[in-house]
Amino acid sequence: MSENKADHLPRDLTLYLLARFALVVVIAYPLTLLDVPLLVALLIGLVVGLPLGLLLFRSLNTRVTAGLAKRNEKRARARAQLRAQLRGDGQPE
Repeated sequence: MSENKADHLPRDLTLYLLARFALVVVIAYPLTLLDVPLLVALLIGLVVGLPLGLLLFRSLNTRVTAGLAKRNEKRARARAQLRAQLRGDGQPE
């Protein structure tokens, strides 16, 4: 099951980033209609969208975090194995 989550990491990460960008746009666009300058509207969208995105996209954030943790675990294991081989502790294959 954890392998399945790691396989979907690029898709989940892309969806999460697109959702966060869309949230900024959804917040900033109505502000520009109210004659708020674009840069100010984008900054407000970023500031308001940060905590709001954590609440709205909690399940997607959890999947991305789990996938990143699994990938980092694999990388740490491979790095430890390589260091052991360089020290001469590794078993020949």
